[in-house]
Amino acid sequence: MMKKSTLAALAAILVLGTGGLATTASAQTLKFGLAEDPDVLDPTMARTFVGRIVFSALCDKLVDIAPDLKVVPQLATEWSWSADNKALTMKLRPGVTFHDGEKFDAAAVKYNIERHKTMQGSQRRGELSAVTSVDVVDPLTVRLNTAAPFAPLLATLTDRAGMMISPKAGAALGDKFGTAPVCAGPFKFVERVAQDRIVVEKFDGYWNKANVHFSRIEFRPFIDATVRLANLRSGQLDMLERLAATDAAAVQKDAKLKFASITEIGYYGITINIGKSDKAKTSALGSNPKIREAFELSLDRNGINKVVFDGLATPGNQWVAPNNPAYAKSVPIPKRDIAKAKALLKEAGNPNPVINLVTPTTTDARNIAQVVQVMAKDAGFDVRIQATEFATSLNMADKGDFEAYILAWSGRPDPDGNLYSFHACKQPLNYAGLCNPALDEVLNDSRLTTDMAKRKEAWEKAAKIVNAERPIIYLLHRKWLYAHNAKLTGFKEYPDGLVRFVGMKM
Repeated sequence: MMKKSTLAALAAILVLGTGGLATTASAQTLKFGLAEDPDVLDPTMARTFVGRIVFSALCDKLVDIAPDLKVVPQLATEWSWSADNKALTMKLRPGVTFHDGEKFDAAAVKYNIERHKTMQGSQRRGELSAVTSVDVVDPLTVRLNTAAPFAPLLATLTDRAGMMISPKAGAALGDKFGTAPVCAGPFKFVERVAQDRIVVEKFDGYWNKANVHFSRIEFRPFIDATVRLANLRSGQLDMLERLAATDAAAVQKDAKLKFASITEIGYYGITINIGKSDKAKTSALGSNPKIREAFELSLDRNGINKVVFDGLATPGNQWVAPNNPAYAKSVPIPKRDIAKAKALLKEAGNPNPVINLVTPTTTDARNIAQVVQVMAKDAGFDVRIQATEFATSLNMADKGDFEAYILAWSGRPDPDGNLYSFHACKQPLNYAGLCNPALDEVLNDSRLTTDMAKRKEAWEKAAKIVNAERPIIYLLHRKWLYAHNAKLTGFKEYPDGLVRFVGMKM
């Protein structure tokens, strides 16, 4: 009897120690490792990539993308354009409710689009600037109107601009909505402890609840990639995003883990303050285009790729990768040229510029900063690294409180999503502060037509202007690298880097 009791007790301890793997699927918790702590959990205000991963669990969108980047239904089941391409009519999924029990309908869509466009501090304002009005055709039909054709609109709605929050909760909480978000996704918000965890639980009223197999997800930020992987190996995490490239080979050899990867549609770059604030006037980089050109020529993109990403990334000098159909081949990647860089600095009358480089404390960004520091020194630059917590660094960028800033953009299905908000005058993500009327003209032209040849022509003009101004020095395009418990199934890689939790199970 004593022996049986002891064995039973040990078995119970083992079940607890496995984080619930021996329990039924409905009671399982997925422990997910993030590379940063997200900023505000409000789709209208949010800016971080990791926040978008959390939103994948919380907030369904009007439409989503498939792994091949085609737009697919989510809260909208079908859609059509008017003959003049100035109105997008969407049929909505019936029987959908928000986490607070309020029904999702055309009036809710109207509320959300208008909130995105008008709320103070909205990060979606630029994405939806072309939308002039929203009509409730009937309870399950909504129409978005534009003054002129707006080619990126449908793709824009596959991300935060298309996320729907409860109008009741939005009205009640106002700018505090992010403290207790209420959406219509597969999981509902439970709690958030800053820098420690975000917890969500399965929403029993979800329209596709049969394909939701976890009862709970715990998102935990681990800024250091090595620490993140150690937690996965010890069982404290079940899955992590942005595995360090240097750890990819080891994970692939580990029978207890699975590795996955896909090339991103975004980029890594160095944003330069050329007009965001008065700091641009006193900055060597911000005030002199010759110094910006010298800075770019001091960098070896292939070398950065090899050292930081183990050769797994794709070097690039534009907002899309060289293999993207929208890439402007007439503006090729410049080769490193230290002699020319030194000559440009001499012409500028500043042979040894001091550059303050803000970098998030994430592993990849920090490593890029260190490599840039070493490379630029060869041309005479004195790069001083200012490592800053990610959300804080974004606030600095918003205020123009920086000279140069290493920033990764996760990318959007339509190239306009990588371009317009960063380079058009006074747009929310235009951290560089660039305002060039000629550039604005071609950016607007690219939005007015669905003819891809005409859009590519406009983007090529834009590439030439951006290359001359250098508000962003584009460096490379990463692969999204994931690692997870080998018992986890149903995960699919998407080029936007986000994780779709519906369909995943242990």
